[in-house]
Amino acid sequence: MKARSGDIGAILAFAMLTLIWGYNWVVMKIALDYSSALDFAVLRSIGGAACLILICLAVRQPLMPSAPGRVLLLGLLQTTGFTGLVTLGLETEGAGKTAILAFTMPFWVLIFAALALGERVRDWQWLAVALALTGLALLIGPWDASLRTPGSLLAVAAGACWGGSVIVAKKIPMQSRWELIPITAWQMALGAIPLMLLLPLVDRPPVEWTGVFVAALFFNILPANALAWLFWLYIVSRLPAGVTGLSALVIPVIGMSAAWLQLGERPSGLEGAGMVLILLALGVLSLRGLWRWQQGRPITR
Repeated sequence: MKARSGDIGAILAFAMLTLIWGYNWVVMKIALDYSSALDFAVLRSIGGAACLILICLAVRQPLMPSAPGRVLLLGLLQTTGFTGLVTLGLETEGAGKTAILAFTMPFWVLIFAALALGERVRDWQWLAVALALTGLALLIGPWDASLRTPGSLLAVAAGACWGGSVIVAKKIPMQSRWELIPITAWQMALGAIPLMLLLPLVDRPPVEWTGVFVAALFFNILPANALAWLFWLYIVSRLPAGVTGLSALVIPVIGMSAAWLQLGERPSGLEGAGMVLILLALGVLSLRGLWRWQQGRPITR
């Protein structure tokens, strides 16, 4: 498949997006050396929402999204659920392993779409599901308490919340993709409220406002939230869904590789096998999406 000249910018944006979101797993892990998971989740969510609201004002996009009730549910799943759980998981689990477990999201989408939208699991999707479930079993080791850590289970739950948020997002009416900005801003702000209510109920150390923590927080607020979402809007308007779906494969690979190189994380034999199987499953889904796009058929069926 030859890229058109007009797609070069979108391909570069795709590369930047995967690098930013992939490396952010390491950044988040480092930030938790200076802050509790709950404090960091609240700070990054509120900061990200504020940034996106400023972008809405800059591009003259209406601030109030349609279907506010669904946006609230989206916030509870995507920010309270995914962001909160994945940050809590990172407190006790490695960045690479957490990234892989959280990116089981596409398989949760298949399950929830079958239950809520009546979409059937088809052909190669069954192979992807089988590979993912086997990989998941190896990663969290139901038979091995040393693998079945709270952080692992929280990361899986985060992936499920993320998958549920995808289904909810499908039900939010949008006239243009630019509406994703206020929707994302509001779901972050609304989803941060339950996390904020938990703050006085949890015994936690104070935030250490060191240069490293401020840099990590800045990275999560600006490049990993505001800038990355702008990249995403540009990408989905220029590239086919089969290509953008590759991000679910590339991002956890970058996160796992960066954690290996920078943090010295080394998965055990079973964990490594589980990671490989989940990545193979993501690869099957991505290749299936590309093939169906080239055939001019719906990506998700």
